[in-house]
Amino acid sequence: MKFTDGNWMIRDGYNVLGAVQAHDFEQRDGRLTAYAAPRPILSRANMLDTMLLTVHFHSPLPGVIGVKLVHHAGVVDHGPAFELSAADESQAIIEETEEAASLKSGNLEVIIHKGPTWRVDFVRNGERLTGSKQKSMAYITSAKDGKTYVREELDLGVGEWVYGLGERFTSFVRNGQSVDLWNKDGGTSSEQSYKNIPFYITNKGYGVFINQPELVSLEIASEKVKKVQFSVEGESLEYFIIDGPDMKGVLNKYTDLTGKPALPPAWTFGLWLSTSFTTNYDEATVNSFVEGMAERDLPLRVFHFDCFWMREFHWTDFVWDERIFPDPAGMLKRLKERGLNICVWINPYIAQRSRLFEEGKSNGYLVKKANGDVWQWDMWQPGMALVDFTNPAACEWYASYLRELVDMGVDSFKTDFGERIPVDVVYHDGSNPQKMHNYYTYLYNKVVFGVLEEKLGRNQAAVFARSATAGGQKFPVHWGGDCDSDYESMAESLRGGLSLGLSGFGFWSHDIGGFENRSPAHVFKRWLAFGLLSSHSRLHGSRSYRVPWEYDNEAVDVTRFFTKLKGSLMPYLFRTAIQANQQGVPAMRAMVLEFQDDPTCETLDRQYMLGDSLLVAPVLSEDGGVSYYLPRGKWTSLLKGETVEGGSWRKETYDFFSLPLFVRPNTLLAIGSVDGKPDYDFADNVRLELYALEDGAEASTVVYNTEGVAELTITAKRSSNEIAVSAEGAGKPFSLVVKGHEGSLTVSSGAQAAAAGNTVSVPGGQASLAFTIAL
Repeated sequence: MKFTDGNWMIRDGYNVLGAVQAHDFEQRDGRLTAYAAPRPILSRANMLDTMLLTVHFHSPLPGVIGVKLVHHAGVVDHGPAFELSAADESQAIIEETEEAASLKSGNLEVIIHKGPTWRVDFVRNGERLTGSKQKSMAYITSAKDGKTYVREELDLGVGEWVYGLGERFTSFVRNGQSVDLWNKDGGTSSEQSYKNIPFYITNKGYGVFINQPELVSLEIASEKVKKVQFSVEGESLEYFIIDGPDMKGVLNKYTDLTGKPALPPAWTFGLWLSTSFTTNYDEATVNSFVEGMAERDLPLRVFHFDCFWMREFHWTDFVWDERIFPDPAGMLKRLKERGLNICVWINPYIAQRSRLFEEGKSNGYLVKKANGDVWQWDMWQPGMALVDFTNPAACEWYASYLRELVDMGVDSFKTDFGERIPVDVVYHDGSNPQKMHNYYTYLYNKVVFGVLEEKLGRNQAAVFARSATAGGQKFPVHWGGDCDSDYESMAESLRGGLSLGLSGFGFWSHDIGGFENRSPAHVFKRWLAFGLLSSHSRLHGSRSYRVPWEYDNEAVDVTRFFTKLKGSLMPYLFRTAIQANQQGVPAMRAMVLEFQDDPTCETLDRQYMLGDSLLVAPVLSEDGGVSYYLPRGKWTSLLKGETVEGGSWRKETYDFFSLPLFVRPNTLLAIGSVDGKPDYDFADNVRLELYALEDGAEASTVVYNTEGVAELTITAKRSSNEIAVSAEGAGKPFSLVVKGHEGSLTVSSGAQAAAAGNTVSVPGGQASLAFTIAL
């Protein structure tokens, strides 16, 4: 929302009262409060007929400083509020001198200057990161409609780029954009987003979390090109400055505050196959898909039933359509005997013909209008109502039907929708409907995820969610919504996923081949490589099936190749998932996250790092041409084995069985002994491949089991022509391969190990061991 007209003028109809001078300070309970006047206080007469902006500074966690701007404090906050974690005691160190008052937390400090000019500086170890200058903090009134707003403007430095704010499909770098954080069901080809997250991060290594669930309007180097402005309607605004000092550190602290991504079960990383949206299907159709995949040696791990597992006009009632599925429990049992996990589509909308409608209406479980009527409309489903997740009894009621499905054999739910939430309603707990619009999805997914954790156990819960707000990362997995079936949609989907990853979300997927329409075979095959080198992989569409033989025979072979490649990478990918769970860094990482000091990586959005060691550049053209950038160092093609020197752009052409997939220098990559499924014993006969280890460098990795417990920790350190290797927990046999080495290795000293060519084989049964390899 723009309030100014150029550098100096205010837009017609607005009155802007900005902070001009610090009048006074208070310290209480680890909080520093400044009182800012909108005009110079030159005499006692200036203290009359004016307002004071109250600015609270506090620290909930080390390296995190919260700022809350308040005009009228008497406004009742009806909620909801984001669920935030905080240390038991304030992390603040407060000091006050004649020149300034300051609050320090970790290496981050906020300095509020005294004197005639208002200025707030956020400083890391003496370096100013950003800040708020005179009149940037402001209280604004509108003569047009009587609304009031609170605004902040934070400085941007030269060469500073802004990322994040959720899954956004516009340009990857947010500079120059106006962004309204308001969940909408708008597809992937517009400025609208299913997942609006009030958090951004910059390449200077700090982040800003705006602690407001409602509509937040941002002007990012747009209204004022050296500012990020954000505003909300009302009488107060709270935000947090989060110090990294690097971008990974920012995500770690942000997810400490708002919640870490849960660790999805290993089986979710396999290939998911859907019935698609408006297709006709029954058990025979489902069996034909499952059998067709098995006959063609296409590893399938999850089968998903989309909308029409329930009867038309009855969504959502959680009842299998008996005309099509007369024996759903038996069918699920038969599918699970094939080694499949089951996912079914749900949403929080209750059609008037649903058996749940009368129950919900009678018991007060549905969102209401101000006059007490149930809120309804005919979009999506006739007479559709909304479950009121602010009502604990409604949550339990909704959860009870989910439990029945889990008992029947369902392992996961696709939690679709949750974006089109009305604001002319009343909630059970009195929540502000403006704040509930974005927050609704959090409560919805929390209930569903909670049922899966309750019934299946910790680290066995996973949903497939479309909508989200801050904190939603705790309930993975999320997918990119309704995209078209062309290369442009592949690119916009990737931008959205990378943006979401820089917003605290660890796991992300997309519809391979696109959702709308039916892609040409060449698009589908290129999308297969991209999709199977994403954290999660699903074949899903709108009006047509997505089994690969529907395209051509080569699509079958491409599916097999990349599905098995992903299966073999599971020891590495599951380690990456654990990093997301423990550190808040995404599995699919924008290049700038791994290479923050490389200016070329700052704007790259057509390639990414899968974990910390694999670079992926999807092919986005029919002829197979792709341009990509390799940072400095010796990179090795995982598929071709060639080693090339980085630090430059490359332009090449690839067939459907390949793409730029490079291993980072100084990497110890764990390759599993199984490629036909994602959940197996990762440590058993694991193959550890050592890539381009430089003299004096060290490479290490950890191999976990499917429960997230470390089974093998191995480190290799090179000194001249020797590599010293140490391993802990080597209970199972493994091999170590030195990639790119010509000639034979020699185990010169240490534990039992045998070298042949470039491979060292190590028998199992040793709790710890060490040996040295001579090159």
